[in-house]
Amino acid sequence: MEEQLALENDCLLPLERQFHEAARRNNVGRMKELIAMGVNIRAKNNAGRMALHWASGAGHEQAVRLLLEYEVSVDDKDMFGMNALLLSAWFGHLQILQMLVNSGAKINCEDKNGLNILHFAAQKGHVHVLEFIMEDLEDVPLDRIDKLDRTAFHLAAEHGQLDTLDFLIGSGCDHGIKDKAGNTALHLAAKSGHSAVLQRIIEIGLDLEEKNAEGFTALHMAAEGGHLDCVQRLIQAGSKVNAQTQKQMNCLHYAALHGFDDIAQVLIDAGISVDAVNHQSACPIHIAVLNNFPSLVKLLIKAEINLDVTDNRHQTPLHIAAENSRQDIAEMILIAGVNLNLTDKQGKTSLDVAARSNHVSLADMIIKADRFYKWEQDNLRTDPDSWAMKPLTFKQDHGVETQHIRSVMWRLATKYLKHNDWKKLAHYWKFTDAHIRAIEQQWTGTKSYREHGHRMLLIWLHGVIMAAENPNKGLYEGLVGIGRRDLAGKILPQQIQLSTALASLGEFDNSIVFLHSSIGSGLGRGSLNLK
Repeated sequence: MEEQLALENDCLLPLERQFHEAARRNNVGRMKELIAMGVNIRAKNNAGRMALHWASGAGHEQAVRLLLEYEVSVDDKDMFGMNALLLSAWFGHLQILQMLVNSGAKINCEDKNGLNILHFAAQKGHVHVLEFIMEDLEDVPLDRIDKLDRTAFHLAAEHGQLDTLDFLIGSGCDHGIKDKAGNTALHLAAKSGHSAVLQRIIEIGLDLEEKNAEGFTALHMAAEGGHLDCVQRLIQAGSKVNAQTQKQMNCLHYAALHGFDDIAQVLIDAGISVDAVNHQSACPIHIAVLNNFPSLVKLLIKAEINLDVTDNRHQTPLHIAAENSRQDIAEMILIAGVNLNLTDKQGKTSLDVAARSNHVSLADMIIKADRFYKWEQDNLRTDPDSWAMKPLTFKQDHGVETQHIRSVMWRLATKYLKHNDWKKLAHYWKFTDAHIRAIEQQWTGTKSYREHGHRMLLIWLHGVIMAAENPNKGLYEGLVGIGRRDLAGKILPQQIQLSTALASLGEFDNSIVFLHSSIGSGLGRGSLNLK
């Protein structure tokens, strides 16, 4: 602050600078000394301020009275168009304002934005100043507009001044005037989140569906600003939740854009359309996915939003998640169930998009989901041991209980499967050509096939676990099926039979243990000497 004042006072002479400082501190004695020394009491700093500006803004009656005695100019403005009268109204110094008026100050002065004393007093909530203006001054119109076409009523609403609002209503102001952007006071109160003021305006009967130049209602304003209380008040008062702006956006689009979960929930409870599309053919979930708001996506899914709806690029929410590597969101969408065959404008599925973007983990999640959907369709299991009774996930497995088998899969893929063995296994296990292409798109060098095989094995294991099938048996049959009996022989037939029996008894976790011991010992410390 001191540096700013020093900069502003740079053009002042030393005594003039001292005079300004004395006025700012109400040091009347020093002011008189400097006047006696011949200081220029009308001197202005770089910002165009005089000593009278400082004294008036600070509310120093003695300093102002002294300056008025020496007939300082009362109407001079600084570079912002502020004079002493406007400053006294802004800071609520009624005594100063009265002194200036009695000294001949022009009461209809304005700053560069067209704000007069009524505007300044209204937006700062100085009701006592407003009372003086309306009762004792003439020719100060109650509904005078500034350069944005806003009245004192607009400003009181925008700044949350409830007492001021009540005074202006009691004085007979026009409630329905619109500013240059088409906003009523209701819009401005909602935009700024002033719940009590908003309620007062609702009570006087302003049209809740009035739209501004962009087609926003007050409810749009409240939703976009994240003001839950205002959203609730407007809905309770009867605002239409499905009203759309000129861009065909409803309030849920704005909640999605900014991640306002609580507001989204209130809107959904009020019956808003969760699938409404805007001018870009995007519905709220597209926006939530793009902006990475997982909790809001979860809420929209719970509200049964259409997950297959596309935007102007023909992208589904899953396409957007895949393109931007939103793994948490992608899993929510995959668990909810989507059509994985839908393509964007370029003819790409969400799997293609994930693979092309080298989002390996996400591509694997989509393949797992695709295989799971197929298994679910083929089996239609409803017994207590079905997947629905177990936590469903498509993310990479980091569980302790599968740690050993995963290490075995890694050794199998990186040390013992030949170049095309992983593809043969994939075909045997009914991976589609699209699945294989997506896996193969990852390039890590001439040994990429090892990583490809490892990814394929983990995807296969996920399906086996979710289907509660015997992994020993599946792996054994797969290796035999591709002609790798040398590896299949390491899985002992008696262990396959025992783990199958355990699985049938609901002891699937133990079958994993047997797979650990069989492959772990057979491939780990036997003839293949895996380490």
